[in-house]
Amino acid sequence: MLTQLIAGAVADAAARRAIRPLAEVERAAAARAPARDALAALAPAARVKIIAEIKRASPSRGRLSDIADPAALAARYVQGGASAISVLTEERKFGGSLADLETVRAAVDVPVLRKDFIVEPYQVFEARAAGADLILLMASALDQADLGELYRLVDDLGMTALVEAHDADEVARAADIGAKLIGINARNLTTFELDRRLFGRLVDLVPDGAIKVAESAVSSAADVARYRNAGADVVLIGEALVTADPIATLAEFLAV
Repeated sequence: MLTQLIAGAVADAAARRAIRPLAEVERAAAARAPARDALAALAPAARVKIIAEIKRASPSRGRLSDIADPAALAARYVQGGASAISVLTEERKFGGSLADLETVRAAVDVPVLRKDFIVEPYQVFEARAAGADLILLMASALDQADLGELYRLVDDLGMTALVEAHDADEVARAADIGAKLIGINARNLTTFELDRRLFGRLVDLVPDGAIKVAESAVSSAADVARYRNAGADVVLIGEALVTADPIATLAEFLAV
């Protein structure tokens, strides 16, 4: 599944590049106002912080929500206390787009994450051009040389990389490039199976000083509490928010 998702993302990026060449996207990225300080927004605090996700669908669950107005949903997330907004921009399986990211960026003042299968520089530049402050880099999708190269590009553009890991080796790889924001995803994106205990097993491998982000396997406040008690500074949540009242649900999650 991961191989298919990456191939689709690469093909879609190539189609966009044929219409909007890299040089044009680079100029648009340079013209953007500086990225917001995501590390400050997500810094460890007395209570857990939440990255709330705009997510219409997933390969594992199918259609979740129509989300006709991503900007309005993002504004409700911020009203409910979210510290950052994640926007899934993958089109084929998740139903997202860069247009979603741009409209969300215009609607909120908190950092915005581009969540996609990022494997080449063009995607990084177009993320900044669309207004992203954060960008997801998946260790499982990149060899170490490419992971390091894209991480440095993200940093050079003033953004923050959320480097995602699924096992001990990938946490070590994230640490090796100096990642300051490290996510541990309970969902294996090769098989889409969930391991609810993964974060607890790997969190101690995250270097001191790095912000620890727990991803996936959240359906209730008890799940958020489990991650918080295991050492999570931040929890990234999508399905539980798009399928319920986001403000009421965020209030429950932030109260743990």
